[in-house]
Amino acid sequence: MTSLWRWLLGAARGVLAAGRRRSGAYSDLWRRSLQLRVVVSTLALGSAVIFVLGMVLQNQITERLLGTKEEAAIAQTRNAVQIAERELAGTRDSDPIRDRLNSAVNKLTSSSPDQSAAGPAGAFEPVLVNDAPYISPSDVKFAGPYENVPQSLRDFVLSSPNRTVSQIYTVERNGERTTYLIVGVPVATTSAALRLYMLYPLAAEQRTIGVVQSTLVVGGLVLLLLLAGITNLVTRQVVLPVRRAARAAERFADGELGERMVVAGEDDVARLAESYNEMAASIERQIRQLEDFGQLQRRFTSDVSHELRTPLTTVRMAADVLHASRAQFPAGLARSTELLVDELDRFESLLGDLLEISRLDAGVEELVAEYTDLRAVARRAVESVRVIARNAGSEIVLDLPEEDATAEVESRRVERILRNLLANAIDHGEGKPVELTMVFEGNAVAVTVRDHGVGLRTGEADLVFNRFWRADPSRNRHTGGTGLGLAISLEDARLHGGGLDAWGEPGEGACFRLTLPVEQGVEYEDSPLPLPPADARPMTQPAPLPLSVPEEAYP
Repeated sequence: MTSLWRWLLGAARGVLAAGRRRSGAYSDLWRRSLQLRVVVSTLALGSAVIFVLGMVLQNQITERLLGTKEEAAIAQTRNAVQIAERELAGTRDSDPIRDRLNSAVNKLTSSSPDQSAAGPAGAFEPVLVNDAPYISPSDVKFAGPYENVPQSLRDFVLSSPNRTVSQIYTVERNGERTTYLIVGVPVATTSAALRLYMLYPLAAEQRTIGVVQSTLVVGGLVLLLLLAGITNLVTRQVVLPVRRAARAAERFADGELGERMVVAGEDDVARLAESYNEMAASIERQIRQLEDFGQLQRRFTSDVSHELRTPLTTVRMAADVLHASRAQFPAGLARSTELLVDELDRFESLLGDLLEISRLDAGVEELVAEYTDLRAVARRAVESVRVIARNAGSEIVLDLPEEDATAEVESRRVERILRNLLANAIDHGEGKPVELTMVFEGNAVAVTVRDHGVGLRTGEADLVFNRFWRADPSRNRHTGGTGLGLAISLEDARLHGGGLDAWGEPGEGACFRLTLPVEQGVEYEDSPLPLPPADARPMTQPAPLPLSVPEEAYP
């Protein structure tokens, strides 16, 4: 029994899941297809209009048929009253009332052997009733199908002795429901108060109304189909060129710069295609120019960097000799020797960064990844900037997971990223503590470097990864960086399939977040650490959301 319930529960969940997937597919189709929305909207509005028109036409036709039937029935009933009065006047008063009534009814229906007659209003069935109030109910005499006359009509005829009253009423006879137009009118006689009721079947009118309804329904459906086809055809003529333009724009955005739209005719769509082609040609020319300029710039940087290596090596050798013999020089010359070595170190670092940027731009860098415990990488990065932090008066606070944080990375590049982030935080931290936090969760590992210094102004989070960009060029620097560290770090993070984000607020400091996949080729959904950081105070005014710097943000 338990297994049966489990099977039923699983089947119900499967049906619900399939329903959700199907509804999701329909919802996506509705959102994405302009043609579907136009056709469905047109059909909905067309259905409403056709329904209203059909109801109006049906009501008009029904009222006209019934009105004509009622006028003819009233006229024929008045003629029947005269015949009944003559027939009753010719009978003897001593005859029983029922016989006299039957004689009058037979006179009215003498033209039809089945107790019905035909006239201008069609077939009818007469009913004569003696409704005298002084006769007891058991003595009431009538002739014809008296039971088919509704009590409400008899009461109304009795209350209006000088009026002709008509009413549509449905009765059940021989197991079938039949609708009648019943006309009631008083019959003037000297012997009794009689009422004549003429029952006119409405079968022919009902058949006519049914034919009209069927015709309206079929005509409405055919009209809706034609309307759907016409709307689909007209919408297709507009949507297809738009779709072709969208596909051309997508291919153009994917790098097929020679993609163009076909120009056919001289209408608005043709002018749109011409304008798009002119725009695409202009963008292509500018992109080609930028590519040529970028290649020239990268080649120049690479060539200059390589050409400077040889003379720099010679100068470095001479500087090392002088530095080794500085004890024999006067104080001023010895100090100059030390400055020369320091500046040569900085120059070598700049050349190294330029060569690294050149290789990254050329796409020749390859990732040599292996499984490494990132906690050890973080500790090595902290030790490499320990002297800089001590000179700046900043304390580096580590918050590392207790368990192994093993990921498939190239430890050299990750250590360089963390070293650059720590050096940047120390440089802008104004002597306050710098916090490095690492979280390992799911398919991703995240590291944040947080300082509590000057922070970043609005919009600067998108600029910090630009090459040679500095928030405040006049401020003293502790690290003596080249201005390429964050740009190289961003490229290293992308090379791993991860991301590098920045956040900052004036007076609140800044926070940089590095997110890397645990395994190469396996994408992650969200970073394990939030940005802005959890300790950030609420902003007093709107500030931009932290975004990963796009590739176009730097030249």
